[in-house]
Amino acid sequence: MSPPNQNEPPYITIAARKKAQQNSLIPPEWRLPSSLLTSSLPAISILKSTPILTPLDHEITSTHDATSLASAILSRRYTAESVTVAFCKRAALAHQLTNCLTEIFFSAAIERAKFLDREYARTGKPIGALHGVPISLKDTFKVKGFDASIGIAALAENPATDDSLLVKILLEQGAVLYCKTNIPQTLMALDSDNNVFGRVINPLNKHVTAGGSSGGEGALVGIRGSVLGVGTDIGGSIRIPAMCNGVYGVKPSAGRVPYVGQENGAREGASKIGLQASAGPIAASLRDCELFLKAVADARSWERDPAGVYGGWEEMGSVQERVCIGVIRRDGVVEPLPPVAKVLDEVVAMLRGKGIEVVEIDAPAFNQCQSLTNKFFGIDGGNHMFDLLEKTGEPLTNWLKPRLRRGKKMPLEVLVERHAQKIRLETEMLKIWTDAKTGRRVDAIICPVAPHPVPPIDRWNSAGYTSSFVLLDYPAGILPVREFREEDLYEEWAPSQRKPLGRWDEGNKALWDKEFIDRRVYLNTPLSVQVVAPKLQERRLLQAMKIIDDVIKSKRVSPQARL
Repeated sequence: MSPPNQNEPPYITIAARKKAQQNSLIPPEWRLPSSLLTSSLPAISILKSTPILTPLDHEITSTHDATSLASAILSRRYTAESVTVAFCKRAALAHQLTNCLTEIFFSAAIERAKFLDREYARTGKPIGALHGVPISLKDTFKVKGFDASIGIAALAENPATDDSLLVKILLEQGAVLYCKTNIPQTLMALDSDNNVFGRVINPLNKHVTAGGSSGGEGALVGIRGSVLGVGTDIGGSIRIPAMCNGVYGVKPSAGRVPYVGQENGAREGASKIGLQASAGPIAASLRDCELFLKAVADARSWERDPAGVYGGWEEMGSVQERVCIGVIRRDGVVEPLPPVAKVLDEVVAMLRGKGIEVVEIDAPAFNQCQSLTNKFFGIDGGNHMFDLLEKTGEPLTNWLKPRLRRGKKMPLEVLVERHAQKIRLETEMLKIWTDAKTGRRVDAIICPVAPHPVPPIDRWNSAGYTSSFVLLDYPAGILPVREFREEDLYEEWAPSQRKPLGRWDEGNKALWDKEFIDRRVYLNTPLSVQVVAPKLQERRLLQAMKIIDDVIKSKRVSPQARL
């Protein structure tokens, strides 16, 4: 590395050192030729044919989910070491193609896997429910001995001195942790780009976003460099990357999965006066989400997390014997684009075709959620984050530059009134869990993830369909349905929907306007739906998601099928 230019701001030198460190941790035999790194092919296509992955590597990483890997390790079909090596190798290749990683600890992971194999041979018993399963982590989680810089130069080169509580629990459950994944600067963007590590590329389509803020995690799982990863969500940051990369993701209610001990660039305790983020799985299968959530619940995290909520897996509610699914088609702020409305219609028709009751939910208060949610962000005026950036002369990324600036701290009386508004809105929204016509309990609700398909880079329009359920603290998950197809290009608005509802809706409609965008950019990108359950009803959510997923699975054309 060349000597630093004395006229350059410090963040440039720090970023160069971090990238050099990353590069040094990828073994030479796992490096792709430059011709593939500059190829126009989607990353997922390149990975399918590379000889760097052996037939066994392909078998382990392409044909299994975390649940079947755990079973295969227990049956001694695979060793934890062979599984870990395969995923370290595939993650290294994925990173070269998508820039999805931050911290790399492959060597430590392989040693950990060898230890697990020795213990299993010695005792005949697994260490926990996740014995030998490789799990990737969003960069916000602290792992002792490694940075949790969240793409901010001022936080880099300062290794954590302890593990986040969730990291401790995963290790206690037998997991193998092998890498951390890339995020957007400030964690406040829905496209993952920062000045330290750079931008995450969508492995399915280089021209569309990989999502954020858990964008690296979504991309890594989407390309099967991981089958089970952990993200965080305060506006859609698990669910949006899951949608963008065609995988499953679940945002639990706050406190269900330990969030303590994270680095998020905010002052300690700040989340207690605003909206609370959640940690949750991004996974190759729905049952992997359940595997993760059940393992964490069984660890009784509430005994070590002061913000943790009590309850084992069996105590998290359940669906009725004759399930009732509600559907919310729009939030009243941004009208879903025609292909998004179409795929929701398809799911509703499939459910009704199987005899499942689906009821239309009228939620007039839903259109207030996005506006109120936005008012909770930046309570401190963004000053703590700007202080961090200015320490090393780091500028905002291009997308954030026109959107973020220092502001005044929110006065106490204003904050109190916003919490009062939140309580009133939460109370009003409880009505959605009862069918107004029959009085029946609604088990879960399906709705769009976003008002548009996976958009071009830096073009995400509105997070209202995801952030609203953070405000309400409802658990919510993502189900991939199918890919965007040629016939979807010709879907058009009904005459009554052509007039924009407002500024956000106008921006969204531009994403379907042939004068402003080539709709073909959406081809072969994933189309998904969101499933929502009442507060702290994660088991009920997963049960409803499974019912819906089973109905659509036979017709789903998943991006993973191309592996």
